Amino acid sequence: MCGITGWISYDRNLTTERATLDAMTETMSCRGPDAAGIWLDTHAAFGHRRLAVIDIDGGKQPMSVERDGRTLIVTTYSGEVYNYRELRAELETLGHAFRTNSDTEVVLHAYLEWGEAFAARLNGMYAFALWDPRTEELLLVRDRMGIKPLYYFPTSDGVLFGSEPKAINAHPAVRPAVDAEGLAELITFTKTPGHGVFKGMHEVRPGHLVRVNRNGVSATSYWALEAREHTDDLDTTVAHIRELLDDIVARQLIADVPLCTLLSGGLDSSAITALSARALAAQGIGPVRSFAVDFTGYTENFKADDLRGTPDGPYAHALAEHVGSDHHDIVLDTADLMDPGHRAAVLAARDLPNGFGDGDTSLYLLFKAVREQSTVALSGESADEVFGGYRWFHDPEAVNADTFPWIAAGVSGRFAGGNATREALLDNGLLDKLDLKGYEQRRYREALAEVPYLDSDTGLQRRMREISYLHLTRFVQVLLDRKDRASMAVGLEVRVPFCDHRLVDYVFNTPWSMKTFDGREKSLLRAATRDVLPDLVADRVKSPYPSTQDPRYNEALRAELKELAADRNAPVQPLLDGAAAAQATADGATSDIRPGAELILGLDAWLRTTGTSLDL
Repeated sequence: MCGITGWISYDRNLTTERATLDAMTETMSCRGPDAAGIWLDTHAAFGHRRLAVIDIDGGKQPMSVERDGRTLIVTTYSGEVYNYRELRAELETLGHAFRTNSDTEVVLHAYLEWGEAFAARLNGMYAFALWDPRTEELLLVRDRMGIKPLYYFPTSDGVLFGSEPKAINAHPAVRPAVDAEGLAELITFTKTPGHGVFKGMHEVRPGHLVRVNRNGVSATSYWALEAREHTDDLDTTVAHIRELLDDIVARQLIADVPLCTLLSGGLDSSAITALSARALAAQGIGPVRSFAVDFTGYTENFKADDLRGTPDGPYAHALAEHVGSDHHDIVLDTADLMDPGHRAAVLAARDLPNGFGDGDTSLYLLFKAVREQSTVALSGESADEVFGGYRWFHDPEAVNADTFPWIAAGVSGRFAGGNATREALLDNGLLDKLDLKGYEQRRYREALAEVPYLDSDTGLQRRMREISYLHLTRFVQVLLDRKDRASMAVGLEVRVPFCDHRLVDYVFNTPWSMKTFDGREKSLLRAATRDVLPDLVADRVKSPYPSTQDPRYNEALRAELKELAADRNAPVQPLLDGAAAAQATADGATSDIRPGAELILGLDAWLRTTGTSLDL
């Protein structure tokens, strides 16, 4: 896994622009702590920071293919292609010769052999750029589910690109700015495919190619969810899902560095950990190493709410004992979560203050601790989107609401550990200008217009196809982006087996009645993996990523917000509802302020430290 960046300019000679490329590349150093590389040509310049995972010695980048002293293709590449060995074998039968054992070189030769059609042959998580000196064209490619990020910024004579916005914003010609639409995108609990938040910036959409040449910039899709008739019966469906999971996990355990799993004790992470333990044991390797996050006193003092009915600890320990994993709990306290250095690191990693507050900080600290012992981790992320695990999938009011179901369920506050809304402390005039409800509705209508249907889709089946599509193309992007930024900030590669496009495509087309055949959430996943899980874990009700319940955290937020509200020079003041802030921080106030306070504090830190302007 790596960080990439680059600059295409058809009107200037970029061989003299090394200093600029060095600055852009350096912003990606956390994503690639093992090595750095720069490649300069007349109209193309690539930067690369490497996290070495496969072919430690041979996979250095940017990488090129030369023939007869002529450069045919160059790449700066981030990610993993899990079927690279099969592709390499096929390419060798077609006459291609390889000098490394890396998946990066396989991608280069695949493009030379099949052109743009090569993207449909890749199985993995990736975001990369290819420069073809023969045609002077750039190709930006992103994986089907958008696991790895890739942004671009068209210029008057080319384009800038990078794994994260900070790489593009480091270019001297870019003035980071966010307008009203960008701020609405930042605040609402949506992630619009292709939207870069910063003015002029775009994100390569999942499953898309972006081609840049002298005629401009164009994007095309090489993969999208399609509606197909599901003809397998229940037993066949469950068996096929298990076959897919076994194959996916085996592929994603390939690494030349220490590897582990992230284990919460929920069905998703437990299934991945158990299948990993079985696959490693079959290879004579083991035990699997697993990690969980916890908070001081969390299990002993846990209070159930409408999202989290049980603490993770007992379930994670039960699964670890069941499969014999080498398990480690990463225990955090309120001081860790409120530490200014930790919060600053999270904001720097995310580029934007649009996260989950203490959930982001704890995830970053979990990954930081994991990185001390492993370079690669397998996660259970995205199973809820694939199999229908969230509670609002099963709430008729949320399902039938004329908006994104997670918004109807009020998850933007409760997912982050509170009941208040993120916009609770924003100025009313600003809210009128942003029209967040109108913005959400426009994005919701856009998403619905994309949904593929079968003629037989009627009633609940039709609506649940829509709900699944919304989660697989919008909601999952919020969580995948969060996971990527927090993990890559500490140089940890996190793989997401449930995002394998074969599994996503197959389950998307199974009827909703089959996905809930036992009257529960994630019926198919439970049935497919029950044999490797203890009943305690297999039967556990969905519980999202934990959030601290320590009342001292809320009080610390309240004190910090009170100090900020009193600072007339604070850059966030024009965005703040002073009366609401005063009421929230008054002596004796006990109202839940977590999501709103975390957003305001994040916005202020962001404006202070990044030089971003608000063009409202």
